[in-house]
Amino acid sequence: MSVSQRKYFTEIAALTEKIVAVTTVSGKKFTGTLIGINPDNLSLALADAKEENGETLSRVFLNGNSVVQISTAEKSFDLKALAQRLEKVFPRMVKLYEDNGFIWVMDKVKLTDRGIAEGSGPAAERVQRVYEQFVSETKS
Repeated sequence: MSVSQRKYFTEIAALTEKIVAVTTVSGKKFTGTLIGINPDNLSLALADAKEENGETLSRVFLNGNSVVQISTAEKSFDLKALAQRLEKVFPRMVKLYEDNGFIWVMDKVKLTDRGIAEGSGPAAERVQRVYEQFVSETKS
């Protein structure tokens, strides 16, 4: 798989748990939370999806061949910028795994766009404070 293909799938995967708008080949439009994606054919699963007519559906499953466009108004989380910020606090102890969506700090603390995923203790608390400050600054 090429670097550009990996980046494409990373970007699509980053939309999981975000509100997206999807347009199909027939012109139907759905807005809902992307809860699943099949990377083989780009089929999608949306939760709490709304159709243009206002009807709300608990779940919508769309075949990847019928999807023309997927968009979101939400800005994606910048893991790379967060890793750079953490590098200032923990020099040479930060490893970014952008394709996998996480950062390792001191080989003890795993951090995702949602916060600490693994690790505890003083190092994890410091990482969490840096994360919270980063999130508050980027939302402003």
